[in-house]
Amino acid sequence: MSSRDKILAAISISQPAPMALPDIDDFITGEEGSLEKYTTILHAIGGKTYRVKDYEEIAAIIRSEFTDASRIVTSCEQLEGFPGIDTGLDSHLLENIDLAILKAEFGVAENGAVWMTEDRMLSRVLPFISQYLAVVLQAADIVPTMHHAYQRIGSSDYGFGAFIAGPSKTADIEQSLVLGAHGPKGMTVFVMG
Repeated sequence: MSSRDKILAAISISQPAPMALPDIDDFITGEEGSLEKYTTILHAIGGKTYRVKDYEEIAAIIRSEFTDASRIVTSCEQLEGFPGIDTGLDSHLLENIDLAILKAEFGVAENGAVWMTEDRMLSRVLPFISQYLAVVLQAADIVPTMHHAYQRIGSSDYGFGAFIAGPSKTADIEQSLVLGAHGPKGMTVFVMG
């Protein structure tokens, strides 16, 4: 018997007895997502929210808030005056994007995150390489907890997806919080509806 086989045999002998998964029904409720809670949490982690009626209002806010942005791209066809990008574009050509405006599938109230799949990102790297990230989210698509979020994505078919919450941040260096250290410097969520 080889050393590898001895190790694997020892591991299989010392396995703990099977246990039932914990009951999480206490976390799964029928409550709707809370826009107020979502907004409070997102602001606490460094993000911004705007409650908007339509895409024209989003465009007006973008033009007034991002006056220094020279390259703005979007996946929202309804946003007139902002160019889309080719989904087959080489990721290296995305490095100088000042603002990416993308649509989220849904938001999570308990942590201020949005769920996005690759088809909404246009490129896997876009939400993480742009200087600033703006997300369009329907108010009806905010779920209360991550348990609800995982129920929602559990049966979905997608290649790549990510929960994104607020601007990137780190406190590794001298225990000092730095926003935008390895991703967007800011995240704005436009809540419609």
